[in-house]
Amino acid sequence: MSKRTAGESEQSAGKSSSQFTRHVAVTLGVAALIATVLTAWKPASLDPGELVGDLMAALEGTTDEQPAQAELPELTAALPIGVVSGHAGPHPDSGLDDPGATCPDGLTEAEINSEIAGRVVTGLEGAGFETVLLDEWDPRLDGFRGSALISIHADSCAAINDEATGYKVSAAVDTVVPDRSQRLVACMADRYGRVTGLRYHPSSVTLDMTEYHTFFEIDSLTPAAIVEVGFLFLDRDFLSKEPDKAARGLVDGLLCFVNNEPATLPISDLP
Repeated sequence: MSKRTAGESEQSAGKSSSQFTRHVAVTLGVAALIATVLTAWKPASLDPGELVGDLMAALEGTTDEQPAQAELPELTAALPIGVVSGHAGPHPDSGLDDPGATCPDGLTEAEINSEIAGRVVTGLEGAGFETVLLDEWDPRLDGFRGSALISIHADSCAAINDEATGYKVSAAVDTVVPDRSQRLVACMADRYGRVTGLRYHPSSVTLDMTEYHTFFEIDSLTPAAIVEVGFLFLDRDFLSKEPDKAARGLVDGLLCFVNNEPATLPISDLP
């Protein structure tokens, strides 16, 4: 066995120290990367495979020198929360009111939406948040910038089938803030279902929801979602007799989002 000189010993010790420092740096870097992927993960998908794929893609793109990434401006709770009462107010083209879905006895979607929206505003203000109640075609929607915005609607009063009961939530198909919008959707879907006990229909979202006009009127950095709170046929008793409960579900969803709380949907409700 050969003997090391003092210089060789010092060189070896220095090399070991350098390797240790590098391993610590790599470990911390990977930990930060995992945290970033978890933060960016869209809870609405609840797909572990997608999470792993995102993580692997991020790891493969990791280099010793990462380019600086542009960050979107933060939207904080200091900004107001927008609440659109679906179908409220006149249409700008015709000047006429659009009641939305209408039942044979005259009950309208606009009435249901208004009852719930007013209670949502009261609940949010009671929690200390500045809130703006908006009509369907409100001119204040043009460029509206807030910490979040939801538009409240109800589904058909027609006797479709026994499955036509429950609620739907959607964000825009294309958005500048997809992660924020999808987290808003997850929070709204999770909390509304927990409070109301209604069934969630993620697979029944329509183009009228994903391409809802308000999404293209507000500031592109405002996370927004449209919520169909129930069907006017099978869910009529709930919507007309328990607007407080429906409103509480929506308020809880918004608070989940602005307070950055977790949202987990039951496995049975996944598409």
